[in-house]
Amino acid sequence: MRLVVHDYCGHPFQVQLSRNLALRGHEVTHIYFADEPGPKGAFDARPDNPPSLKFVGVTLGAGVRQTALLARRFNDVAYGRHVARLILDLHPDAVISGNAPTEAQGAVLKACKAANIRFVYWLQDIFSVAVSKLVSKELGFVGKIVGWYYQYLERRQFRDSDSIVVITEDFAPLARSWGGDEKVSVIENWGALDDISVGAKSNDWSRQHGLSDKFAFIYSGTIGRKHNPELLLRLAEEIGSSGSGVVVVVAQGVSVKQLHDARDARQIGSLKLLPIQPAEVLPNVLATADVLVAMIEVDAGTFAVPSKVLSYMCAGRPILLAAPKENLAARTVEKARAGIVVDPLDAAGFLNAARLLREDPQLRADLGANGRAYAERTFDMKRITDRFERVLLRDGDSAQVLREAIA
Repeated sequence: MRLVVHDYCGHPFQVQLSRNLALRGHEVTHIYFADEPGPKGAFDARPDNPPSLKFVGVTLGAGVRQTALLARRFNDVAYGRHVARLILDLHPDAVISGNAPTEAQGAVLKACKAANIRFVYWLQDIFSVAVSKLVSKELGFVGKIVGWYYQYLERRQFRDSDSIVVITEDFAPLARSWGGDEKVSVIENWGALDDISVGAKSNDWSRQHGLSDKFAFIYSGTIGRKHNPELLLRLAEEIGSSGSGVVVVVAQGVSVKQLHDARDARQIGSLKLLPIQPAEVLPNVLATADVLVAMIEVDAGTFAVPSKVLSYMCAGRPILLAAPKENLAARTVEKARAGIVVDPLDAAGFLNAARLLREDPQLRADLGANGRAYAERTFDMKRITDRFERVLLRDGDSAQVLREAIA
């Protein structure tokens, strides 16, 4: 079967899905946005890559202006049209598309419908809810109108999709309400276990950055409107006052400048800020950490899941997570006993948990081992790939054609 896996962000675990689909004999083109500066998967030509796997990085020739909402929208529209043209040229049997901004996703879906290509909406975040909550904070009533518009677009896209894959049961009621019960499957995200091993703290990357002999809290990934950078600043101030380590933020996103400005204004010498590192370096970045940090705001907990914690589990390091208890990431960390979860509004609790982890090496070792064990039990790519194939083979007019293509 000819497939396109479209992941706007190009994250590691989506790349892993494409690779495993191709290993099963499917012809897979993985499309991602090369101009988006977030963490990326391994797009290198590995010797074990099947010949039926191809990566296409889309570039528009300019960086993404994340802080300019109108400019970002025009960028999303242009990107969506570009991907739509690629898909029409490839004319696959099916497209799995996720992480795309609403306008870009709409262009891809429209192209698939026009060409009778099966479309699977891979719902990572509920974008319209995010816009409603986050933009309303900045623009007030105008932001609510913008949110209503995006809800209209997303509702229509759910309705027009052939199938919808949601990453948490929490998203399923809305997806079923807008798209139809029969379309919705729940497949939770996973960490790229094959790409992230349990490494030594002293490695090439940690030595390069002077971290091999320092206690390090590390945050790795995007940091934007749904994250609270103040928690990292407060943690770095406490670490600095006790002289007991460093907070390292390896990130991109709209809050990075805020961290730079606050570090300079508050003279926080124990806060080290680095750009996103290449995919091949990520295992060493995570291995350098004594504690890995993640966070998501209360409002964002209903529409987003910080999947970076799944990569953290693969690395076998303890996790300090500030997230609402009902968020899937919080539930997963607690279920796996892989870290400590605190309310994102409880700054004192966050610092107390950080202090406990810093002072108890056995607790850190136990939590890290628990996380890795959970990853090895749960992130089974055979089972995950099976489930995506079943979604592609849902009953419908094209089901027999798809079965024959797999055979």
